[in-house]
Amino acid sequence: MINQPDYETIADRLKLLAHPERLRILDLLRREPQCVCHLEAWLGKPQPYISQQLRLLRESGIIRDEKDGLNVFYRLIDAEIIAWLELILGAATAQITLVIACPCPKCSKSNEFCD
Repeated sequence: MINQPDYETIADRLKLLAHPERLRILDLLRREPQCVCHLEAWLGKPQPYISQQLRLLRESGIIRDEKDGLNVFYRLIDAEIIAWLELILGAATAQITLVIACPCPKCSKSNEFCD
């Protein structure tokens, strides 16, 4: 008998990637961990909306949250999704630069501006 892929799991993962804002979030997270304030600035969306998208990605096991004091940083941890993003979006060679006023520990280390 031929070993068939788990079509249900693959379809569920593709549905997560089919949402444009989640795809944008994952594009940022594949470069480096980000806090919600950075994702808000990049996407131009409110915190509750971003948190809802992050919850879906976290519950699916694609990302993980890491606390740093009061701030939470999100990291892409799924190697298969990283490979899929490489195929879909190309290599993540260029660093995306954001310049925002932000109180998170990452930004406070660089004169209160995120880069």
